Amino acid sequence: MRVRLTVNGRLREADDVWEGESLLYVLRERLGLPGSKNACEQGECGSCTVRLDGVPVCACLVAAGQAEGREVVTVEGLAPEGELSTVQKAFIDAGAVQCGFCTPGLLVAADELLDREPKPADADIREALSGNLCRCTGYEKIMDAVRLAAARRSAEPEGDRA
Repeated sequence: MRVRLTVNGRLREADDVWEGESLLYVLRERLGLPGSKNACEQGECGSCTVRLDGVPVCACLVAAGQAEGREVVTVEGLAPEGELSTVQKAFIDAGAVQCGFCTPGLLVAADELLDREPKPADADIREALSGNLCRCTGYEKIMDAVRLAAARRSAEPEGDRA
């Protein structure tokens, strides 16, 4: 089957998609967007988190056909012009990136949280990132990164937020 969807603001098509194929596979293998990671394939780790119509989901659990006509934002979509977003810069500056396998999913989840809740409490951050596992950082630097991104976003003029 053919799947048409908007990915990172651009209409995209994937042909010869098997009906049981995951959105993650289509993004990585058919559309050439390797940012979302393929780790557990069971929705347990969050490495493949993308936004589907604005909502964070594990792309490994979404059948590609379910994304037909919908909008998907991947980690690549956080920096559409190649300029790192505020969240991406904060993760680097706070030292929240180690092996990098969980990072794409954490970035997408954190970005969604800050869009929804510009000044999140620590409990909000923990809840928003609860579907994402990191085996390297111990989470404190990730929490610091989200706090830093929130502070930087609140200091930016509205039109400059990325």
